[in-house]
Amino acid sequence: MKLTSFTDYSLRVLIYLAAQPQRRATIAEIAHAFAIKENHLTKVVHFLGQNGWVATVRGKGGGLSLALPAAQIPVGAVVRQTEGADMPAECFDTESDAGHGHCAIARICRLRAVLAEAAQAFHSVLDRYTVADLVHNAPAIQAMLALPVNRRPGATDPVTAG
Repeated sequence: MKLTSFTDYSLRVLIYLAAQPQRRATIAEIAHAFAIKENHLTKVVHFLGQNGWVATVRGKGGGLSLALPAAQIPVGAVVRQTEGADMPAECFDTESDAGHGHCAIARICRLRAVLAEAAQAFHSVLDRYTVADLVHNAPAIQAMLALPVNRRPGATDPVTAG
């Protein structure tokens, strides 16, 4: 199953924040670390905030942090929410052609059932993990992304790991 870039970016934001739970980060900082455009991340962060996974603080010393402990954010739930109701194949689309997509054999084809089973297995695996599991190696993540360490809220020149 291929994830959208929105889901990818959502998971990256959560990983970034979970790698340093003791501090706030900015959208610009995360965008720079992952080479993602800030306007894309703004939408992602807004969505993550609406779902209760990211907390934002405005103003000097503000920024982003996890709204819950990383161990309480299930990866499967994040993927389900960010992916929405997109179907893995056209024939899954119940809105077109009376639920048979654009396929002439959809009424008798087993592909729909097989793909539904595969999607369920995919989500079942993701449900076994939390964001905390994704950052079990936080020091390595911090080093690879050169995450700021010991930054005071509002500081403009953070010291970087490495």
